[in-house]
Amino acid sequence: MPVSMISIDGTTVTVEVKVELSRSMLNTEEAILASLNEAGCQLTQAALKYFDTDGSAIMVGETKLTSKGEVAKVYQTPYGEVEVSRHVYQTVQGGKTFCPLERDGRLVITATPRLAKMVSSKFAQGSSTQVARDLAENHGRPLARSYLKTLSEAVGSVVQAKEENWCYHVPSLAVPITTVAVGLDGTCMLLCEQGYREAMTGTLSLYDADGTRQHTIYIGATPEYGKAQFLARMEREINHLKTHYSDARYVGLADGAADNWRFLEHHTSVQILDFYHASGYLADVATAVHPRSKAKRSAWLNTACHQLKHESGSAEQLLAEMQSLAQKTSLAPATQDKLASAMTYYDNHHHQMDYARFQAQHLPIGSGVTEAACKTLVKQRLCGSGMKWKETGAATVLSLRALVLTTARWEQFWAKVNQYGFPVAA
Repeated sequence: MPVSMISIDGTTVTVEVKVELSRSMLNTEEAILASLNEAGCQLTQAALKYFDTDGSAIMVGETKLTSKGEVAKVYQTPYGEVEVSRHVYQTVQGGKTFCPLERDGRLVITATPRLAKMVSSKFAQGSSTQVARDLAENHGRPLARSYLKTLSEAVGSVVQAKEENWCYHVPSLAVPITTVAVGLDGTCMLLCEQGYREAMTGTLSLYDADGTRQHTIYIGATPEYGKAQFLARMEREINHLKTHYSDARYVGLADGAADNWRFLEHHTSVQILDFYHASGYLADVATAVHPRSKAKRSAWLNTACHQLKHESGSAEQLLAEMQSLAQKTSLAPATQDKLASAMTYYDNHHHQMDYARFQAQHLPIGSGVTEAACKTLVKQRLCGSGMKWKETGAATVLSLRALVLTTARWEQFWAKVNQYGFPVAA
């Protein structure tokens, strides 16, 4: 036997590992992994048994339970399957059974917490096929895709269930936070029964006095009519941050969608229209200014974008120039339509385009963090070739992915599971 249990002394377990070396380093490494996995199984088996009772009667709340005796059960670990004989309890009247080992060991369905953490993290990053391949090839741990999905869904269901009750702390930052930028945006994904719908992403970014981003919180939500649940989650996160950064300036940063601003105006003191969207309309205006000269259009566009970004009052000046251009009757109908769209956009949002003043105050003027979240949070995982989702599956992935992508939150979640237990297992 390459691995043998030597002794168990109180809470200390000793195993002996033997590995046969070969002239192939790759083969030797594979042998080492196999031996370490076998040792891990033996150690985990002893660790699980440590959480078992001695068979005495126990109280759960006000209910007395007695042991039915030791019943063997197979559990999944990061190293392999282990079988443990553990006490299972029941009331004298019968009914539902209870296993203290599974509760106290924080087991997730039949998985140890470390395996559940590892699998659900990988599932947040890739499909069950990719997770199964990675576990088998890189960890020597083959597991069925159906089990991987069930395990990840169990973890994701607790993430969602505890969103209202479990507060996550912002990691310790080296500098004071003076600005909190709140952004939200939508991106399409394919649902099995409803076709393409808009999933939502939200970001809360913390900036120091120099305008350097120090931390970002990510939130994702599957498509819903009215977005009430998503907006409620955003509101909870904003209110939580306000208890920690009450002196910070809260800035709303988004594109021109009216429903975004209805929410942001209620929760932020400053609203900034994303510079990229504002400057994007100027390309259509440039065509109206110089319809026949590409070089002149390019020169005008560069100058206009520079003025918009660096000169106060330039948004109003550009709007006035558009209104003057609209009086021309020589413009092509398509150019007139695009110019009209640009005028409407600037008329609605010019008060949110004082980029020179915003930059002087070291406030962010671009919603690139939120735009990127649409890609990293939703598109990269949920919009692969041929993918379409049921709402519950997509919600699981987004909940897991948002925790994984937000620095420190994944570890905090598992710290809370370690502290309070795992409701699904219970």
